Amino acid sequence: MLFEQCQSIISLMNSFNKTWFIAGGWAIDLFLGKETREHKDLEIALFRKDQLNLKEYLKEWDFKKVVKGEFHNWGDEFLELPTHEIHATNKLNGDNIEILLNETKDNNWIFRRDLRISSPLDLVWSYSDTGIPYLNPEIVLLYKARNTREKDHQDFYTIKDYLDNEKKQWLRSALELHEPGHKWIQFL
Repeated sequence: MLFEQCQSIISLMNSFNKTWFIAGGWAIDLFLGKETREHKDLEIALFRKDQLNLKEYLKEWDFKKVVKGEFHNWGDEFLELPTHEIHATNKLNGDNIEILLNETKDNNWIFRRDLRISSPLDLVWSYSDTGIPYLNPEIVLLYKARNTREKDHQDFYTIKDYLDNEKKQWLRSALELHEPGHKWIQFL
């Protein structure tokens, strides 16, 4: 089945009443409507303000926060920046998901790595034809621009011609602020 891993997250998150969306390479593929490469993991993103709601919702799961690249138990504290990555494991079946916390202020999404970069909340995520929420590709690519790996370049070259002018311009402006020498800029 197409997007089988993403569909399993839909089942898991079906009753979660806060905004969440698929991130990373899967988000690129959901935007395109086809799987373009193999994915080793599945990341979901949600707004930082909703983190404790998620922990309560997934009460059968164990949670670890990532601090300076190391895993630590996550108690009941509200995680603040720079902590943005959480790993959850289902105690019953061993399933794992990676959760990425995203910043918001008023009605805007804020890029945690460069607070000058933002986007109206209603332009941050979309839905696939099958109803799977995903982080819009220009934002995914912005996250991939730092420490760019081969799979990140692959994602960029796969999707760049599918981005409309508004998305291209947003990404170009964001890259010019955040990674001014990045080689993707010339293609936008």
